[in-house]
Amino acid sequence: MSIQNEERSERRAAPKPDRIPSGDRPTYPAVEGLVKRLRRLDACAASDALDKLGLRGAVTGLPLRSAGPGGASRIAGRAVTMKVGPGTPPPGPPKHLGCTAIEQAGADDLIVVEQKSGVEAGCWGGLLTLGAKVRGVAGVVADGPLRDADEAIAYEFPIYARCLTSRTARGRVVELGTQLPVTIGDAAAGGQATVHPGDYLLADRSAVIVIAAADIERVLEAAEQIVAKEAAMAKAILSGIPIGNVMGGAYEHMLKG
Repeated sequence: MSIQNEERSERRAAPKPDRIPSGDRPTYPAVEGLVKRLRRLDACAASDALDKLGLRGAVTGLPLRSAGPGGASRIAGRAVTMKVGPGTPPPGPPKHLGCTAIEQAGADDLIVVEQKSGVEAGCWGGLLTLGAKVRGVAGVVADGPLRDADEAIAYEFPIYARCLTSRTARGRVVELGTQLPVTIGDAAAGGQATVHPGDYLLADRSAVIVIAAADIERVLEAAEQIVAKEAAMAKAILSGIPIGNVMGGAYEHMLKG
């Protein structure tokens, strides 16, 4: 685990939390409604909506490392951000990396971690996963190494991460800040996005989608229209209409309508 002040002499099976209370971070009806709508979409529909609106935000290269209950892969919510790397922690009482983000997050939030320093050291680990699970956090997106992947799987807590490692953060990296802009993705290899606190994210096995808070309503509207059009096309194919007739014109011009 990414635990800077604790040595563990042996690995043990991940305990199952008896109770999973939701976080006590205030939830506002408007935000809750937006997150609920976002959860109904998949990443491809959201990506198409970004294309239609001339926006960026589709990020690949952060695969699912641990699924939610029942193998669920899709997660969505507002961003609570954290940056990890070599350096000096912010002033104040010592605090283990990730704890502040967990304490500030709730059921409609995703914790988004940037650890792109090149140092192989975990930016998220097993006890943090357990803490986020108990808190009721919706999931984690980490552009950096994940530790204790088997524990995350046992907890059925959804995590998308750049890579896996056994190496602790202790003596290698520190938390550089929480609730500040972070960058995820690789511009040269599948897209890059800056995530601000309060932005919206949607992730599934296809991609991680970042949507600026200021754009969320129009992206949702565009994506819902695309989903409706694709549903009508699927219905036509099932009815026996040749797929070439269905796809030929409608699909190529879907983003223009």
